[in-house]
Amino acid sequence: MHRAGDGLRGASIDRRRPRLNRPPMRRAERLFQIVQLIRGRRLSTASFLAGRLEVSERTVYRDVAELMAQGVPIEGEAGVGYRMQSGFDLPPLMFTKHEAQALVASVRLAQPRLDVALAAHAEGAMSKILAVLPGAERAAAESLAIYAPPVGPDDATRRRLETLRIAAEGRHLVRIAYVDLKERRSERVIRPLGCFYWSAVWTLAAWCETRDGFRNFRVDRIDGLDVLDERFRDEAGKTLADLFRLVENERSERDTSTDA
Repeated sequence: MHRAGDGLRGASIDRRRPRLNRPPMRRAERLFQIVQLIRGRRLSTASFLAGRLEVSERTVYRDVAELMAQGVPIEGEAGVGYRMQSGFDLPPLMFTKHEAQALVASVRLAQPRLDVALAAHAEGAMSKILAVLPGAERAAAESLAIYAPPVGPDDATRRRLETLRIAAEGRHLVRIAYVDLKERRSERVIRPLGCFYWSAVWTLAAWCETRDGFRNFRVDRIDGLDVLDERFRDEAGKTLADLFRLVENERSERDTSTDA
């Protein structure tokens, strides 16, 4: 992987709060959320459901009709509202003792190293899972003798990490000011592709529009960033999959050279 190279010195950037659009919810997830929303209220109108799910009322009508066709006992009609027949519930997810322990271990290890938002979501997910486990499995999970000290990125790096993660998910171009290990400053416009954790630091893999190539940036050495309104589409030779192939090819060439 190419490293970030030389660039402009003393670069200044706009540090305004980024404006990002959330990616659309997958249909399977949306159907599940509709069931959850209708279950939690005496009557749910299509307008209410559309507002919560950020879709059109027509989409709600179509999704509810699909759920009813699949046998979900929803009562009501378009223009009036919907409610769930009593006694209906979704089948709970059950975990074995070892599966529950694995989840707890994963969350404990990840939380200090994730950005603040993901860390909070991880804690919330674990709490929900533990709440529905039978007593013995819950006790085994909570008493797991694996812990992680609260050692991770500083607050500024975690904020940058969250911004870059969301930008990558939404495919937004990002302008960054970067300081490399030789203290050289540069300003780049990049396509954020993925964030990688290397035990001590987070790095951002990106396609650099400024240098026309893949680059790897340490998140803690990004001096400032601005998420742009402009979005990018996958192009051959510029995707994360292309980067993985490039790294694998370089590794194979090194191995071949060593064996020769």
